[in-house]
Amino acid sequence: MNAIQLPIICIIGPTAIGKTKVAVALAKQLNAEIISVDARQVYQQLNIGTGKDLASYFIDGIKIPYHLIDIIAVNERYHIYQFQQDFFKAVSDIQSRGKRVIVCGGTGLYLESVITPFEYTAVPINESLRAGLLNLDLPNLQRIFEQIPAIPFSNFQPDLTTQKRSIRAIEIKTFLQKNTIPTNDFPKLTYQVFALNVPVAIRNKNIDDRLQARLAEGLLDEVKQLLATGVLPEQLNYFGLEYKYCLAYLQGKFDLPTLQSKLSVAIHQYAKRQLTYFRKMEKVGIAITWLDAQDQPVANVLAAIEAKK
Repeated sequence: MNAIQLPIICIIGPTAIGKTKVAVALAKQLNAEIISVDARQVYQQLNIGTGKDLASYFIDGIKIPYHLIDIIAVNERYHIYQFQQDFFKAVSDIQSRGKRVIVCGGTGLYLESVITPFEYTAVPINESLRAGLLNLDLPNLQRIFEQIPAIPFSNFQPDLTTQKRSIRAIEIKTFLQKNTIPTNDFPKLTYQVFALNVPVAIRNKNIDDRLQARLAEGLLDEVKQLLATGVLPEQLNYFGLEYKYCLAYLQGKFDLPTLQSKLSVAIHQYAKRQLTYFRKMEKVGIAITWLDAQDQPVANVLAAIEAKK
């Protein structure tokens, strides 16, 4: 595989940390365009709950181009192999116009899949298998995965910490019972990864403030509209915490204060899982420069880029 020569600048971090704002400011400084690595922002109609905030891509009257947002209908399936293909197509397009690439988002799995392309990502989606798994809780999914016979001579060790990832792991392990791994031929990236963080108390306050803002902006109405247009309840659960908990509220499972409390705690826990995943990336050899999101992150990223030249 041929290396993509221009270094990719990656801005990652837990939810509500201000990644997009930093990436947009950097893009203006570096004459760059932004590729989103967010597993939910690829979907149309998932706007408030995924925090797209497309207005944030304007800075000083200039619109910073972005990629891999709103690229697929909400009733379609998008998977990591498709993301890889779309990602490298976007990189080639941006660099063909002489611009830098900035990657921004909080889905560590997606970022890792293009920095160190996984051999399992080309395993196709099995819609009939998924249909039978979508309503199962995490312990049952983990149990099903363990019951599938081990794959001989395989180092397949998936992340089983969420429903979505467990379903994908079952899908891959089932496929490999009778098939070999499809080959990938993605380019090798040169990159610098910067992770933003703040003390936990500040991070949690940011999450809580943003949740209140999203509810005021119409998050519940967004979920009602998705249901009205034919999105199934199990699909909403698949789209993440905001949609899962708002659906439960609309189904009468708890009142509004309980929705706010439960969803707040769940997002706090999600942010911790994101950080855990980033630390896991470091353990497998991906160098990450950690920055305080409150201490001139744009200037510090620019200084690190300059020092790397």
